[in-house]
Amino acid sequence: MIEIGAGIVAWAGASLVVLGDGRRGLALGVAIAGLGLGALAWLDAGPAAAAAVAAGGMVAAAARLLNGQPGWRVMPAGSTPRLVLCVTVALVGLWIGFAVTTGPGGGTRFAALTLLVLAPARILWSEDPAALLTATGVLALAMGVAAAAGGVTADIWAYVAAGLLASAVAWLPPRTPRAA
Repeated sequence: MIEIGAGIVAWAGASLVVLGDGRRGLALGVAIAGLGLGALAWLDAGPAAAAAVAAGGMVAAAARLLNGQPGWRVMPAGSTPRLVLCVTVALVGLWIGFAVTTGPGGGTRFAALTLLVLAPARILWSEDPAALLTATGVLALAMGVAAAAGGVTADIWAYVAAGLLASAVAWLPPRTPRAA
């Protein structure tokens, strides 16, 4: 039951990253996704893996609070397609994670599947450098946790690498592309 709740928390955080444009909304989204994925990492590989993933999410959230568009800007005008994407991905992820595939780890499969769809969608959908970097950090965390989605306990280094990558990407200076 905890695994299902953690998967839903991770999906909610990634959905907030998809729906948010302001730095507070993006920071809250990556923090929530990091906590949900950290709980899944705890269940799959123990407290050290959870600490690595959750710390990566918190460092990425702290970095996002420092740059980007000011305010929350969650669901600004024109974000209905993004909301439909979040709900559709959740429904398909629930169906695949719990009905199509069997065995333990349904919550991890759900979180991995939904975050590995939502984060790249946000990367492709956005022109805002802060949103791109935030979604890339969420993608890194999701890939680390997805290593355990097959029911096999992943090595601790997959979680550590995911946390470090999410932390490093968040601190990159955002740049707007310019034509020469």
